[in-house]
Amino acid sequence: MMRDDKYNLRRFSLEVLCYLLGLLFLIPFYFVLSNSVKSFSDLLSNSASWPQSFVWSNYSRTWEIMNYPRAFMNSFLITVVSIAGIVTISAMAAYRMVRRPTRFNNFLFGLFVSAMIIPFQAVMIPLVKVLGWADLMNSRTGLIISFFGFGASLSIFLFHGFVKSIPLEIEESAIVDGCTPYGVFWRIVFPLLKSATVTIVLLNSLWIWNDFLLPLIVLYDPDKRTIPLAIYAFFGQYSKQWDLALAGLVMGIVPILALFLLLQKQIIAGITAGAIKG
Repeated sequence: MMRDDKYNLRRFSLEVLCYLLGLLFLIPFYFVLSNSVKSFSDLLSNSASWPQSFVWSNYSRTWEIMNYPRAFMNSFLITVVSIAGIVTISAMAAYRMVRRPTRFNNFLFGLFVSAMIIPFQAVMIPLVKVLGWADLMNSRTGLIISFFGFGASLSIFLFHGFVKSIPLEIEESAIVDGCTPYGVFWRIVFPLLKSATVTIVLLNSLWIWNDFLLPLIVLYDPDKRTIPLAIYAFFGQYSKQWDLALAGLVMGIVPILALFLLLQKQIIAGITAGAIKG
C-alpha cells in the first residue's frame, strides 16, 4: 500500500513539474501577445504588465507598413513550392537508394546524412557566389532552389527509413500486373509514405516559413520580402518600433501555428514510426 502511495505521489509531482514547464514555455507568447496591443510608451515603461488599454490599431498599421498581403503571398509561394520540390526529390532519391543499394548509392546516402551536421554559416559565402554566377540572386527561384538543397538531407534520411519498411513483394506484384517503375513508385510506394510525408511537410514548413537568414542574403528587393524580412524592416539603425514589430510577429506566427496545431498528431506519429522503422 505504501508503495502505491509513493508511486502516486511521484506521478503527481511529475505532472505538476510538466505543467510548470509548460507555463514556463508559454511566457514568451504572453510577452508577444500582450505587448503587441500596447502603445509604445506603455511597452517601454513595463513590458511584463497586462495592457492598460488595447491598441488594436497596431495591427492595422502593421498590415499597411509591412504590405502584409504581398509578404504573405511571397512566404506562401516560396514555402509551398519548396516543400513540393523537397518531398518529390527526397522521396524518389530515398526510394532509389534503398532499392538499389550499390556502393555509390550507399556513399551518396552517407553524404546526405553527413551534410546534416554542416552549419549553414559555413556555406553562406559559397552559396552567394554560386547563386550570383547562375544569376539567381534576388530571385525567388534561387531561394527555392537553395531550400531544395538544404532541406533534402533530413528528408532523404526520414524517407529512407520508411521505404525500408515497405515489403518488396508489393512492388513485385505490381510489376507482374504490368505497372511501370514510375507507376510502382507513385501508385504503390508513395501513398504508403503518408506519415513520413506529413512529418517532412510540417518540419520543413516550420523552417522555411520562419527562416530569416537565407532570404536575407538572397533577396534584397522590398517587393520580394518574406514575412520575417518584412518584420525586420521595423528595426532601423536609430529606432526600433517594438509595438508594430510584435504585432507583425503575431500575424506571421498565426498561419504556420494553425497548420502545426491542425496536424500535430500526424507529425508525432510520423516521427515515432520513423524511429521504429528506421
